[in-house]
Amino acid sequence: MNDRPLSALPSTAARIVAFASIVIAGLAGGTIGYALVDVQCTGDCAVPSGLAMLIGSVSFAGGMSVVAVLGLRAMGEWRERGDK
Repeated sequence: MNDRPLSALPSTAARIVAFASIVIAGLAGGTIGYALVDVQCTGDCAVPSGLAMLIGSVSFAGGMSVVAVLGLRAMGEWRERGDK
């Protein structure tokens, strides 16, 4: 028998992959936001480019965090059912 308590916590590797995917999505969102403003703006565009980068990063990372949490929860439920 296995003496460890039943847990729905995902593995450490799964949590690391989820964190890395959130960081990568944030970087991609910042790059896309910056590029969209950079293509359309002429002259001094530091503030609009920075704001677009910030908004893109936060929105992409936020969206990916929702996906990551749902994936980790699903993994936890599958593990719990498999342990019974």
